[in-house]
Amino acid sequence: MNCRNVSLLAAMVTLICAPSFAEEPAKLVIEQPKPFQVVQREGFEPNLSSIHEPGGPELGYADITVKAAKPKGVTGKWEFQLELMEHGFGDTHDWYPLDDEGNDQQLKGLAEVPAGGWYRLKIRCIDEEKITAQGQVEPIGVGEVFLVAGQSYAGGHNDEVMKVTDLSQAVSTYDWPTKTWRIANDPPPQNGDGGSIWPPLGDLLAPTLRVPVAFVNVSVGATSTTKWMPDGPLHKRLRDVGREIGSFRAVLWQQGESDVIEKTSTSDYIKNMQEIHDAATEAWGFNPPWLLAKSTLHPTVYNDPIGERRIRTGTAELWKLPGFRPGPDTDLLGGDNRGDAKSKRHFSSLGQKRAALLWFTALWNELHPTENRGR
Repeated sequence: MNCRNVSLLAAMVTLICAPSFAEEPAKLVIEQPKPFQVVQREGFEPNLSSIHEPGGPELGYADITVKAAKPKGVTGKWEFQLELMEHGFGDTHDWYPLDDEGNDQQLKGLAEVPAGGWYRLKIRCIDEEKITAQGQVEPIGVGEVFLVAGQSYAGGHNDEVMKVTDLSQAVSTYDWPTKTWRIANDPPPQNGDGGSIWPPLGDLLAPTLRVPVAFVNVSVGATSTTKWMPDGPLHKRLRDVGREIGSFRAVLWQQGESDVIEKTSTSDYIKNMQEIHDAATEAWGFNPPWLLAKSTLHPTVYNDPIGERRIRTGTAELWKLPGFRPGPDTDLLGGDNRGDAKSKRHFSSLGQKRAALLWFTALWNELHPTENRGR
């Protein structure tokens, strides 16, 4: 048989075996996951995460819930595929079965997705080699999700409106009132009209961790710990948003200035934070670490070294208690790191970037514990 006949035979086999597109498949509208959503990974092994690790780096995975309204009359077996998008982290993956646990009206299944992204998630239904329905959602990712809380230094009240600059653009944020996700460019959703420290932190984290990251920010300016207590509306927001996003790596707490102003004692600060923490983790049903920044310096508002010391001492004592971990000491950033009376009176552009670097160090140490180093 000559080469031409072999090619014709191969083409005929392909036409017979490939899924049919003779009829237009029904359109599948995917309700979950959402575009730009990042799902918290599990199974990450930091000591096995080298790019030259035999068998590949152990970066983790997530079981992502897929939900969609089923087109009428569609029958067959459901499958999903992951297509790595440009500049993303990870690989394109072939079609895998998607077990349907839904009903006649709704498709519902779990897709095991390796850490990485942005991915394009494709879903299709095949009945006797015929594609009867198909749809896709993009981009989605599996990586690290952080719940941000505290006051104005954590929110969009700093001088420079920052943008995500990493080529992957794999830094996301959640707009909790609208239940939508987007790239984490400033200003943060529902959180001031200025800049924040989170886009530059995402630029540091995403390419070094090699996974997408997300910041879900519920911070509120000018709030002391008394405003976050379990019987108040801010604590309800903290609880509700934490439940909405499901699992997340840690709470990033950047707060303390208002407790300096209110002259909160060290013991009261510790007591308040423990109550806030305990009620939130009980509501979430799991106990993520809370990384607490030392955040008491507010030079254009007050000069109170003794008051600052009280809250800094309370934060240091909390670091030693179960459930809490060291965040950065952003009080180190004085001088040109802070805006003046003609600015937004918080971090300057330099301060935002340097605070992001300090947070990066704290999170890197959290994700790569001492016992894993040197292995």
